[in-house]
Amino acid sequence: MPRPEVLERIKEAEQEADDIVAEAEEERDQRISEAREEAEEIRREADDEASELHDERLAEAREEIEAEREEVLASGEDEREKLESRARGNEEEVTDYVVDLFEEAVHAQT
Repeated sequence: MPRPEVLERIKEAEQEADDIVAEAEEERDQRISEAREEAEEIRREADDEASELHDERLAEAREEIEAEREEVLASGEDEREKLESRARGNEEEVTDYVVDLFEEAVHAQT
């Protein structure tokens, strides 16, 4: 093969190699870009799921707190009613006691 042809084939082979390298670099850059986009999408989805889970847990905690609040209020209401009932039961006795004290005080002054 004559030298000019060999030289031309070498140049063609070098050009082919350069084209292959350039194509590989372009494909690498594209894959990196796609991987970054996919990673960003995964991060967004994870953030959304975390936010949703946070909201669910917060709602559950609020429901539990409300249930406990209602329970405490009901217990307090029961206790108040018991105290009122005992107080009403002692009303006559207390009234008699106060009247007796008053009468003793009046007799003591006379």
